[in-house]
Amino acid sequence: MNMSMKRIQAIFVKDYKEFSRNYAVSSVILMPIILAIFYGRIGSTSMDMYFFPINMTFSMVTAYIQACLIAEEKERNTLRGLMMSPASTVDILLGKSLLVFLTTAVILALSSYLVGYTPNDIITISIALAISAVFYLALGTICGLFTKSIMEASLAVLPVMVIFTFGPLAITLGESNILVKLVEWLPSTQLLKIAELSQAGANYSELISAFIIITVWTIIAVIISIILFKKRTKDE
Repeated sequence: MNMSMKRIQAIFVKDYKEFSRNYAVSSVILMPIILAIFYGRIGSTSMDMYFFPINMTFSMVTAYIQACLIAEEKERNTLRGLMMSPASTVDILLGKSLLVFLTTAVILALSSYLVGYTPNDIITISIALAISAVFYLALGTICGLFTKSIMEASLAVLPVMVIFTFGPLAITLGESNILVKLVEWLPSTQLLKIAELSQAGANYSELISAFIIITVWTIIAVIISIILFKKRTKDE
């Protein structure tokens, strides 16, 4: 694997500067925090309420910002130039994901604290959150590659926000509803399941199926994003 930490760092610094200047994009990090403060003040104690700001962080911060960073490269016609540089596909995708991954980690930690969520098994939850973050990064990359501007990317991410943020709430509709059956397979629902089982003291054998489902979603999304990235840069 041809990977250069210097190139990844250079892309990271470049994205940080562009992200910090674009207030329309960077301001979205406040939404999960505001929601967490609200739920924290009303004294939410259910896992559904704890994880609503967390799932919103993944869709509104991870996927949205990643999509906008990719779309901005396309809007400025710099994506193919980046691909034609000495930087490899791994360098580019890791470099453009690192800023969003770190931002996501900070927002997740802050949102969890503000909403009052304290996991019993922080290692298990951290692993689940990390895998989920990679999934949403790949999803954001896909959305960004399918669009040509930040405005289009913002619209493309809307279905992600609706499906993956509000999807787990559909469980309350009832077990016989076909929508619920489909929602149960979403990575956001499986993440909530891991949190609930972990908090109840479940062993790892009871969590493995949920981890497998999230991991499969993540692997598929990453593969699609890499294939699409290579195709889009050649087509530009």
